[in-house]
Amino acid sequence: MATQRQEKVNRLIQKELAAILQEDSSKYLQGAFATITGVNMSPDLSVASIYISLLLTKKPQGVLDRLEENNKKIRLELGNRLRNQLRIVPHLRFFKDDTYEEAERIEKLLSTIVIPPAETEL
Repeated sequence: MATQRQEKVNRLIQKELAAILQEDSSKYLQGAFATITGVNMSPDLSVASIYISLLLTKKPQGVLDRLEENNKKIRLELGNRLRNQLRIVPHLRFFKDDTYEEAERIEKLLSTIVIPPAETEL
């Protein structure tokens, strides 16, 4: 269960990271459409786990690798934006959020189920 402070920092980092990635999408995302679906802060606010949903890309791991390569630059930009709101800029860890793909997989499975018609009683 996250504290109220963690929740506030989660929302703040999600908002600012979305803006950073949107402004420099060609540099960080390689043409992929990315959505930051969630941010989870550690209890001491030193590590941020960022969950990203990647669409329109054939190599989502390549985009995540690119984000990890540019982690210091992204963190520096985040620090510049949050300098008056946070004492320490958290270390960023990027994870692929595969909720969309999982939902599609479940939809396909459900569409293959054949339900026999109910027997009518006379």
